[in-house]
Amino acid sequence: MYAAKFVHMIIAYVDETGDTGPLTKAGASACYGLGCVMIPQERWAGGLDRMVAFRRGLRDRHKILVRAELKSAYLVGGKGSIKHLGLEPFERRGIFAGHLRQLADFGARAFSVVIDKSRNEGSDVADLAWDTLLQRLERVSAHSKREVKPSFLIVHDEGDDVAVRRRVRKARVRMTAGSLFASGGQTVRVPIVEDAIARDSSQSYFLQLADMVAYAGWRTYIRPGASVAKIVPANTWNALGAATHIAVNSRSLNGSVPGVVLR
Repeated sequence: MYAAKFVHMIIAYVDETGDTGPLTKAGASACYGLGCVMIPQERWAGGLDRMVAFRRGLRDRHKILVRAELKSAYLVGGKGSIKHLGLEPFERRGIFAGHLRQLADFGARAFSVVIDKSRNEGSDVADLAWDTLLQRLERVSAHSKREVKPSFLIVHDEGDDVAVRRRVRKARVRMTAGSLFASGGQTVRVPIVEDAIARDSSQSYFLQLADMVAYAGWRTYIRPGASVAKIVPANTWNALGAATHIAVNSRSLNGSVPGVVLR
């Protein structure tokens, strides 16, 4: 007979912003970042229903197809799946912020990791970003008030699949908690279910949300120029509201805003 206490799981959707190239490389971004959207398993179906309803609203108001992929780059540049619509900057701004507002409505939480390349010369910024993110997931589980601590299923955008799988497997076995959260570089195991799952972001509203979380978090640190600020001003992050997972930097890391971990 099965035990009465079932394992609680949180699905963590992760996407990136910026690039991993060194600052010396032409066109390299100043920072690299990750966005993470955490959805408890029992809220996943309701969250999907909420996103479908939201996207139907965008279809009715802006003629954006319900199945069209919406990413930060498309909304900022007015390109990709919305290029043919000629949406004005104020419309794209409302669409971007509107996505972030959905998270609190279906009980999700989100945070961002931003790696300043100038502070981390010689480091593998992708490894650093993922280590930082995985450390925070371990703390989410450890600090949970549930009798049975939650485990994670990690879903990420396709691309760097082998490297992500390696990082997640390592974290599942052994990783350093970090001096902010444990004295003496305590080692921990992140409670992760299965290998990380790579998905095409065009097939996942939640990965598209993670992309926007990553970009909005990045813009709290790298302030946008005038044209970008018409769509994603520096305070766009505030649209997350109650969905902001402030515990990731509640002890104020490097002056970053709540929910954005700056390294």
